[in-house]
Parts: sequence; C-alpha cells; structure tokens
Amino acid sequence: MRTLSIDIETYSSVSLTESGVYAYSEAPDFTILLLAYGFDDEEVQVIDLAQGEDVPCVLLEALISDDVIKTAYNANFERTCLARYLGKSMPPNQWRCTAVHALMLGLPGNLKGVCEALGLGEEETKSKTGRALIQYFSIPCKPNAKNGQRTRNLPAHDLEKWQLFKDYCKQDVVAERAIKERLSIFPVPQSEQELWELDQKINDGGILIDTQLVDNIIGYDQIYQEKLMEEAKALTGLTNPNSVAQLKNWLRDQGINPTGLTKAKVEELLETTTEDVNRVLQLRKAMSKTSTKKFEAMKRALCQDNRVRGTLQFYGANRSGRWAGRLLQVHNLPQNKVPDIELARELVKEGDFETLEMLFGETPFIFSQLVRTAIVAQHNFIISDFSAIEARVVAWLANEQWVLETFQGDGKLYEHTASRMFNVPIEKIVKGQPEYELRQKGKLATLACGYGGSVGALTSMGALKMGLVEEELSDIVHAWRQANPNIVRLWYDTEKAVKDALDTGWQVAIAKGVSAELEQGTLFIALPSGRRLAYAEVALEDNEITYMGIDQQSKKWTKLRTYGAKLVENITQAIARDCLAEAMKRLDQAGYSIVIHVHDEVVIDTDKDAMADITEMMSRDIDWVPGLPLRGDTYQTKFYKKD
Repeated sequence: MRTLSIDIETYSSVSLTESGVYAYSEAPDFTILLLAYGFDDEEVQVIDLAQGEDVPCVLLEALISDDVIKTAYNANFERTCLARYLGKSMPPNQWRCTAVHALMLGLPGNLKGVCEALGLGEEETKSKTGRALIQYFSIPCKPNAKNGQRTRNLPAHDLEKWQLFKDYCKQDVVAERAIKERLSIFPVPQSEQELWELDQKINDGGILIDTQLVDNIIGYDQIYQEKLMEEAKALTGLTNPNSVAQLKNWLRDQGINPTGLTKAKVEELLETTTEDVNRVLQLRKAMSKTSTKKFEAMKRALCQDNRVRGTLQFYGANRSGRWAGRLLQVHNLPQNKVPDIELARELVKEGDFETLEMLFGETPFIFSQLVRTAIVAQHNFIISDFSAIEARVVAWLANEQWVLETFQGDGKLYEHTASRMFNVPIEKIVKGQPEYELRQKGKLATLACGYGGSVGALTSMGALKMGLVEEELSDIVHAWRQANPNIVRLWYDTEKAVKDALDTGWQVAIAKGVSAELEQGTLFIALPSGRRLAYAEVALEDNEITYMGIDQQSKKWTKLRTYGAKLVENITQAIARDCLAEAMKRLDQAGYSIVIHVHDEVVIDTDKDAMADITEMMSRDIDWVPGLPLRGDTYQTKFYKKD
C-alpha cells in the first residue's frame, strides 16, 4: 500500500488557537495556500494553490483512495482542512498521525520539539522563520499595519517571503518523513490506531451548545460588571477600582496594608474588615471572577450548526495516554453544587436575572455552575462513568484483597478504609454516629495517599481547611499505609523492577501482566491491554530513575525524575484509560453516539431507552484484567451535568 505524506499552509480570518480547526476551516475566507506532498520516498512537491496551481488528478485520487495511507504531523488538521477545501470526506481510517506516534513514545507534541529530541539535523527541522511567515501569510493583518491597510498579505506582496514559505511547507513534509522513519521500529499498535479513528469520529461529531443560554449569560455579565464597577467607583472614588495598585493604596488609606489581592488574600481580608471595606472587597472578588470565560470560549469555537468540535486531544497526557481537553477544557469544568440547576437554566434562558439573583445569589457564582449545562443533547444524554476506577485498579494491581472485596460488596471504600485505619467497627461509621466523621479522614487519605502522598498531599487536598490539625496528618498517612500494605509494597516492587530492567536490559515482571523493559534507550512499561508506556532517554543516576520529558511547569523538554509510587500512578491511570477505551469501542460498535468523554466518564446522545444496556456494557468484564471489579454509574439528562 502506498503512503502519501502531506503538509498544508492555510489562511482564515478565524483564530486557529482560539476557535480550533473545525470553526477555522468553516470561515468564508478559509483557503489552502500551499499543499506539499510526497508519495513513499519520492521527492516532495509543492502545489501553489494561492497562485492558481491545480491539484493534480493523481493526488486528488490518492486523497480519497482506500488504497493510499495519508500521513501528517497532527493529521486532524490536514484531514479536516482538506475535507472542507475539496468538499470530500476524509475518513480517519485512511490516515495516520505522526504526532500521536511521537506522543506514544514519550516525545514532545510539536514537530520542532520532536526533531530536536530525536537529534535530527537542522535541515530536517522547521525553518526558524516559519512562525514569522505564518504570521505574515496565514493570519489577517493587524488594523494598524503599515501596509496600505490591506486585510491580508498575498504572495504578490512579497514574492521573496512567499518562496521561503513554499520551502518551509516542503520542509515540514521532509521532517515528518524523517520522524516517521525514526519511529518506525516501534509501530503504533493497531488497537491504538483504531482508537484514534474513534477519537476522530467523536471530535468530528462535536458537542451541541445551547446558544441562547450562552448569549444571555455573556450579555448580562457585561451589564452586571458595569454595575459592579460603578458601585466600586462610588465607594472608593477611584478611576479604576480593578487596578491592583489603586485598590491597594485605597485600602492603606483605610488602615489596611494588604500583602496582595489574590483570591485567597481577599478571602482572608473579608473576615476582618469593616462594612464599607468589606463591600469593596466583595466587589473586587465578583469583578475578578472569570465566570464567563468558558462561555466565551464556546462562542469562539462554535461551528455553523451550533456545535463545538475538537475538544479532545488523543494521547494528550503523555505519561498515561489519557485524553486532554482542548478549547473548552472539558476535563476542568466547574462542579454543579446548586440543587435546582434546571430552574437556574430556565431563568437564564428567559432573561429573568432578577429572580435568578433573588433565588441563587450573585450571578458570577451561578454562571460558573451553569457551564456544564450549556452542553445539551439533541435527544437525551445517557452519562455513565466508572465508579472509583483508580482505587479499583490500584487495588487489583497490588492484590489488596479487602479493597476488592469492598467493591464487590457494598462499595463503601471510605468507610471501610476508616474502619481499618482507626480500628473502628464498620457498623459505627454511619450517619448519626460520632464515628461518622472518620469517613472524611478515610476519604481524604484514600485520595491523597494512594500514590505515595504524605502530609504535603493531605494539606494540598484541603486537610487543614476540613478541620484537621497539622499534628495528626502524619498519623493519618501512617494509618492509611498500614491499612493498605500491598499497595505500599507495590510502590517499592515497581521501582525495583524498573531499576532491574535498566541494570540488566532484561524484561522484568511487575504485577498482573505489567512489566518493564529497556529498548533502544527507552523504558517501556507493558500494560495488560498490550499497550506500552514509554519513558525516553531513561537512565539511572545516583540510583534515581531519570528520563527526558516535558516539564509541566516550564513546558520544556528536560530531564525529569520518577520513582516507584509515581510509576504506579502512571500505570494505574493508564490501565483505567484502557478500560474506558475498551468500553468506548463496545458502545460505538453497538451503534451508540459518543459525543464526549471526560476522565472516566462517557456521554452518549441517544433517542433510545438504553440506560440498562449502557450500564451493562460499562460494567462488563474485560478479559485482560480478570478479577477487576468494574461498575458503571449511569444517569439520563437533557443537558450535561454531574448527577
């Protein structure tokens, strides 16, 4: 089968970064400027579409042929743009994504970063002028540009730059080919290719947005913010009460010397200040609340049919292979804490904000609660998630039998954990009994300590705010570890197995079909599903495991360190991800339309009475994790929410 490598350069007045490729390619002025391509190992050609060159018939036929595999770096972009430009379907099963291949091997997500990580020569990396050329030809001119006020730059405006742009486009195909060749010794498993195809199908379908709800919230928030500003000006006499410097000076005049005006600092000051100052701080808090940011993001990414597409990034979490959120960041939406969320939605849609404030309080809070509910079903949503999936997986891996028995029984893990931690009969840890307060400690310890977390993890999860005192935190950690000895042992066994693999070069078993192996300088951790986690350029330095990866803070490709408990976290989350993937494939094959999935939850839009069927599919045993007790918690709703 022939392979066709592709890269394109495009123009659209819609922002690609803010709106995503689907809305970007729907813009009336969207066009493909350049199309670089190469069959197999043949020389790369560049078609200058912007200057009237036509796509050759042989290329047109190849683009829609089942017998030609199309490859690109971040293939979703090329696939979506070409489908729009040519008016032809671009089925994902005909495409391969080199970016996904790189991510699966623990490499950076961008083309330049992968080339640098692989040590490819300068001739195979992106041109240093690439960003400037994209800015010049692919993005509208700024209104104040000194170019005769034209709205965009065309090839004729700078033929020298245009030739550089053509060379740049060609070089991207050369780079993508070089990466593909280098990575070919570790091919993408067919099961992952099929999962990427399902991911593309889900992203292509998108999520339906309640535009009336979104428009009403954005419109009213502007009026509301203006009202808050006028009140703040009247109380302070400041020209801009939103200015940190001006507000600090005003507070000093009131006898208060704030060290900062962050959300946490404002909360502290609210507890001690007088009435007028208190109201000003409340206004500051309300004006700084970004309750409409998500709604504005929905508006920017909206396609013509009121759907937002491209919200999921396949293999976005490098260490586990989980998906990451894009555009709306659906993995990070506020929880629903309002009891009558349906009434709040209806009041917003009717524009009755006076009643809304009377019943629910200030609008910034309630608006943040309504973010999820802006995602609506065409028919009905059936939402199902794996209950406590990580706790189940890590207990299964470690053979922590009492935890597995809990999930096979009443499922009350936090109560049973507290019972073991504090040696209290389970019958006493019920509502109405004083011992019930131990449940919160059991819950906190379960969430904070499962991957080696200690006092710091408890604190960061809010232990002190829950009323616990610092002196008892180390005792809680110790009690949890004593209650879960097999999980603790798994941390150390995993670290030892990885170090043995690095020392000997042999494959070393860890647990339940999980093993570690060193190949070509990369540590691979095989999972029960057959997938492998990858740690690039792994080494043992002073008995510490190091590898090259993207630092979460700096976003740079750098040396990172890991250890047993962290590796257990990666493995656990990876297995949980593979369980969700297995369930998603089942649901898709059964004809259910998955519109989105978040963490361990899947959202289906259907006109069928299918709750029982979907629950069964989510709870069905998976043959490569025998004995793992899975349970799908399922509910139905017209709009997205937490049950």
